[in-house]
Amino acid sequence: MRPPKPLPFSDEFSSAEEYVEELLRFASSSDLFQLLCGGVHILDFFTTEPGLFYLAIPSEWQAFLLHCEPVALLDFLMRDDLDDLPTQPGPGRPPESLVRYVKDIRRLSLRRSFSPKKPKLPVLPRHVALGMKQKKIHEVAHFAGYVDALADHLAEASGKPFTHFVDFGSGQNYLGRALASEPYNRRIVAVEGRASNIDGARRLDMFSGLAEKEKVRRNKKLYMRVLESVDPSLHNDVAALKKAAEALDFTPEEIEATDLRPINELQLIYTPEEGKGSIRYVVSRLENGHLTDVVAQLREEPDVAVRDSGLRLMAISIHSCGNLSHHGIRSLLLNPDIAAVAIVGCCYNLMTERLGPPTYKMLYNRPSLQAVNGRVVRESERRDPQGFPMSERLSTYGGRGIRLNITARMMACQAPYNWTEKESDEFFTRHFYRAVLQKVFLDKGVISRVQHEGANGSATQGSVTQATGSENAGEGTPASPFDASTNPVIIGSLRKSCYASFPAYVRGAVDKLTTNADFSQYSEVVCARMGDMTGAEAAAYELRYAARKRELSAVWSLMAFSAGVVESLVVVDRWLFLQEHPDVVGDAWVETVFDYRESPRNLVVVGVKKGSSERPGP
Repeated sequence: MRPPKPLPFSDEFSSAEEYVEELLRFASSSDLFQLLCGGVHILDFFTTEPGLFYLAIPSEWQAFLLHCEPVALLDFLMRDDLDDLPTQPGPGRPPESLVRYVKDIRRLSLRRSFSPKKPKLPVLPRHVALGMKQKKIHEVAHFAGYVDALADHLAEASGKPFTHFVDFGSGQNYLGRALASEPYNRRIVAVEGRASNIDGARRLDMFSGLAEKEKVRRNKKLYMRVLESVDPSLHNDVAALKKAAEALDFTPEEIEATDLRPINELQLIYTPEEGKGSIRYVVSRLENGHLTDVVAQLREEPDVAVRDSGLRLMAISIHSCGNLSHHGIRSLLLNPDIAAVAIVGCCYNLMTERLGPPTYKMLYNRPSLQAVNGRVVRESERRDPQGFPMSERLSTYGGRGIRLNITARMMACQAPYNWTEKESDEFFTRHFYRAVLQKVFLDKGVISRVQHEGANGSATQGSVTQATGSENAGEGTPASPFDASTNPVIIGSLRKSCYASFPAYVRGAVDKLTTNADFSQYSEVVCARMGDMTGAEAAAYELRYAARKRELSAVWSLMAFSAGVVESLVVVDRWLFLQEHPDVVGDAWVETVFDYRESPRNLVVVGVKKGSSERPGP
């Protein structure tokens, strides 16, 4: 079951240790990597002169990148044979330094190719796949098969079967429902922080046959009289129905016999059967990997096998967001009853930061590009022990540790290998509009330029000054253009019609910022400074920067491509964390469990408790 290599690294490396050391050396020493993964942001493309492209990209790369069509550039970065490039000098031949950089990113990014353990998996029945899109069906079918095979392998090796599977952040419980159904028949504990998600999951359980509605004995004749006497909009309002029954002179006995509860308030009944799967829901917002409450509830089950042999749990999760993946991995160490974990993470932008912002001067030491009082800044400052990095190796590497700001982690959520020409053109256009709008905001006085300078070169949050070429206080070195940015205005998505043209985009953005209560902090200044902006003025801005759209698409492509190393850092950190606890963890590895084309976050981190992967001796 365990893959030949504990990490899916390139065959260019002879061992996991050689790969990890080179990955960390590159991430901590490459100025270009640090610049493209955390040092630049689309909001800054046109707010400085001569423009972010010319400030960020090495001069010897610029002609090639501007000459290259966006799709051709994506092919060069990710698919072309770099040992078979044009030999003639000119704009069609990439400079050697760019080729070396692309080769470095390729070899240091974990391999993402996928070959199923079982070539033919059970097809999810229609009643189990309810509510799933094709992507989710692919994920659930393959991961359910993987977890089932892993559990069988570990049970055979140790002689101890798993009693339950704990799904961290179960959501609508698609994975748990598949594992509880035929042919797996596993016992699932679905841990979810949102009660509304559990309500939705229970309804799907009913359709899948894992639960059934309680049988209601009601006087249907009286019940229909009550329904007919009220507006249909009140049919689910028990208080209104009771009032209507009283108005019809029903006696208390008749009201009780009528049972006025609407169908969505009837209880679901889960009836355990020998040899069949089951589902148990636990409402919990996990703040760490401790499962004391969950385990206590399981110990209350009237189960002879559990009483005789004890609990043996596996923690699982498909795409647990941010720190929830950390909690799932830590559960192996924190809970005696957890014997294995299999966690597929996602949403790296939602991870908190363990180390906080650096207090030393780096060439591209920029704070998170979020509102000054935003969530990310607050969590960056609090140095969350549950955050990234998990491992001591990344936390202390080079005496400073490896840090990834919000921009780098957001880029790691991209899937550039899946970009089509049409899709990439659409989001390049969206990013272009947003970058030009930031220039409009700056010109109109909606935002200010921010100079990031503080003690020891760290960012001073909220210091709004006019960026100049002056020296940083106490540094004695000239200020870098990357020490400055502009106040971010978080707009989010707009209606599809707003992307038809830049004037339409400006109108949509201004309307959202001035009429939506969620953006009240912007409404007054946006209304005052941009309320009278005409479509012709917006069109003039678009015309002014249209020829420079390729600057943005080139840098964005480089950022997304380079972020493959960021994701590799996150995944390797989680594996290293398990490796650093050999007294508890007997084995750990990372492998792919999905087809990248269907689900790009396709790396599972597996940890097995010591003694759980081998049968005890006589």
